[in-house]
Amino acid sequence: MLLVKVKGLSLSNMGFVVLLKSDQDERTLPIFIGGGEAQAIAIHLDKVEIPRPLTHDLLKNVLDCVECRLKRAVVNDIIESTFYAVLVFERDGGEFEVDARPSDAIALALRCGAPLYVVKKVLDKAGILLQEAEADAEGQPEASSEATTPTAMAKLQHDLEQAVSQERFEDAARLRDEIRRLQKSHAKN
Repeated sequence: MLLVKVKGLSLSNMGFVVLLKSDQDERTLPIFIGGGEAQAIAIHLDKVEIPRPLTHDLLKNVLDCVECRLKRAVVNDIIESTFYAVLVFERDGGEFEVDARPSDAIALALRCGAPLYVVKKVLDKAGILLQEAEADAEGQPEASSEATTPTAMAKLQHDLEQAVSQERFEDAARLRDEIRRLQKSHAKN
């Protein structure tokens, strides 16, 4: 198993993708995920304060209440282009595993401060080499032909969350409509 970190989260022409990268391997593992999970990961990565817990925050709170600790999340298999993961918990001195989608495993691991691993055979099968482009004038990496970078969609979703939490509902409706328009245009491509 290789310890990985979330290298990026973006929107490609095929949907949201989270990029996992290990310091021990040159390859990056791209995993396509749903919009809700992408939002949950982005909110945590961007340190967005939300007024009430989202699903992954709620699960972390429940784990804390029952004194159960997430020891690690592992992306452990890929079958017919579908990734699989397990969550390894510790409670009362024993360990147990729970099957999970990788997107949920990542979102929960981030919130719990638990390490995230990828089994080597998964990286061997689905890992890709991303060419790092030279930094642009602002010092941010530019996208290569294979790589994806943070997009306007992630910013719009972040802005939408802030508008809702601040009860700026007219702004929230405008942002929601823009997100829907972008999602429809990506679905047509």
